[in-house]
Amino acid sequence: MSAKKTALVVAPGRGTYGKGELGSIARLHRARFADLIANFDAQRAERGQPTVTELDGAERFSVATHMRGDVAAPLIYAATALDYQSIDRDKFDIVAVAGNSMGWYSALALGGAVSIEDGFRISNAMGLNSQTHGPGGQILLQVVDEDWRPVPGLRDQLLDLVANIAARPGHDLALSIDLAGMLVLAGNEEGLAALLAEAPQTPGREPLRLAGHGPFHTPLMFGSSDKAKAELPPSLFGGPAIPMVDGRGHIWRRFSSEPGAIWDYTFGHQILAPYDFALSVQVAVKEFAPDVIILPGPGDTLGGAIAQSLIGIEWQGMAGKADFVARQASDPILLSMGRPEQRTLVSR
Repeated sequence: MSAKKTALVVAPGRGTYGKGELGSIARLHRARFADLIANFDAQRAERGQPTVTELDGAERFSVATHMRGDVAAPLIYAATALDYQSIDRDKFDIVAVAGNSMGWYSALALGGAVSIEDGFRISNAMGLNSQTHGPGGQILLQVVDEDWRPVPGLRDQLLDLVANIAARPGHDLALSIDLAGMLVLAGNEEGLAALLAEAPQTPGREPLRLAGHGPFHTPLMFGSSDKAKAELPPSLFGGPAIPMVDGRGHIWRRFSSEPGAIWDYTFGHQILAPYDFALSVQVAVKEFAPDVIILPGPGDTLGGAIAQSLIGIEWQGMAGKADFVARQASDPILLSMGRPEQRTLVSR
């Protein structure tokens, strides 16, 4: 038998369970993980919420329903956690985990800081709590060119504009998530309107208002943080079994991480301050040098941000999109379980 490959696992966040993923939890996992799915369903039923099975088994995908935080979060968590359980441990030695935004709640369970069942409890509660915030939302802007190389000066220009707008009376605006090739900016309606009116020309797509998203990872989420700390006690948390890299690039290591500190970060800084996803990936690959990065489902839309994070530090000589595509064709470094042909390389 060939030697195991080391792997970093990166949990996806909001926006990854879409029309194409409807029914995927039952199709991929019902036979193997019926007990876990039943636990998730029971937790939802106890709160008077439609179950994961009902939502995943809907006749058609509804943006109004499936993209809502209290529905999207549990579906995404369930798909991610069950995919993680499906990874072939005879082929892969998982050396660290990370996540994007709400994917941090999944990473807590993947890393063993909370149980898989309590990870669902946290994600389900935070899906509802994420709707408790001041008025506002998020806008996505691209800062790289067609080859995924940074457009000179654009990032700094945008962040300077954000600071300028945020200094105006009645305007809230801040960096929400750094996705390497894209920036997610969040604020109140006045701040967002000013950004759309004054943003410089960006490559690729036009600035995109993210449907159903609040001003995540800003102080406007104080209501969500307060509710989380009141509802989800520190007793849910333990030390991680596998290193976890958070949205600051901080590594929570086995034996040296205080459970109370993980709880405080999760429901404090992680909710109220920017989430640097690019840095989390870059720190993880530098520190643990994985042979591959595994992206569990649902979907595979986070793959571009992972690739752009690697390109940002020219990891293993990859300096642009063409380099990444060539590497994927010859010796894939990113294995997305949302892609059937790559899933077969990962799953047992």
